[in-house]
Amino acid sequence: MRGLTPPAPDAPDALSRASERVSEIASDWEPPDFGHVPDADAAIFLCAVDHKTGYSDAHEVDGEGPYEGSELMWMLGLKAAADEPGLLTSRHLRYVSAGDVAEWFRADSEPIGDPERRAALWRDLASGLERDYGGSALELLAGAGGQLSGAGGLLERLRAYRAYSDPLAKKAFLFAKIAERRGWLHVLDPGAWEVSADNVLMRLALRSGLVSPGPLDDVRVATRAAFKELAARTKISPPVLDDMLWELGRNDPDLLGSAAGDLAEPPRDPGSAWY
Repeated sequence: MRGLTPPAPDAPDALSRASERVSEIASDWEPPDFGHVPDADAAIFLCAVDHKTGYSDAHEVDGEGPYEGSELMWMLGLKAAADEPGLLTSRHLRYVSAGDVAEWFRADSEPIGDPERRAALWRDLASGLERDYGGSALELLAGAGGQLSGAGGLLERLRAYRAYSDPLAKKAFLFAKIAERRGWLHVLDPGAWEVSADNVLMRLALRSGLVSPGPLDDVRVATRAAFKELAARTKISPPVLDDMLWELGRNDPDLLGSAAGDLAEPPRDPGSAWY
């Protein structure tokens, strides 16, 4: 790919070290089953607005936690839906306002970032699902016929909506992962799975020496390629590897080693609705 950040000079050695480390930590780690996500509609709408939450602190939700970042956002969204059944549905969210979003995702006195953008993404998704699938995320999943990629596959179907139009399909893969884990989707083309390559995974890849520093887009693509190879070597599927690296690596940047030194992930794109 033109302009792609090349692998780090010691990438083969870094890949071997990372493979050993991943195999070691995977031996006693269980992937999440996402049992707390009640249905496919809740999943598709919460994935759609899962980006740069803006929370600075960790908070408890109904006496549990504390949670932070995306996990906090999800728990607040699920609490709002439990308090108001039918909230996370196309019918309810077609006319959602920024004020609604701000209310549902407020963590104690701390607001969520950019409620206007999140509300707009929800309105676009809700109206699109009503138009295309009778408002049902399960109907969308059924229409994909078990295919992630290709014409008519889940990724292409999701790309019709603004929240899921990211060319790297970060949110689409998150939704697909949850749907598969919950039994709403049986993937027939597992070779299409990719890791999310978010800031946590980019930082792990950079510090371990799997990829070299560079522009955000280049590092993201190189990180995805490196972890695809790591998944193949360790025989751990990309979505499971993604979960493990994110859960254990968000508070441990040296999870896969620090041979490349104290390297941070590239700065986030402030204008992006995806990252």
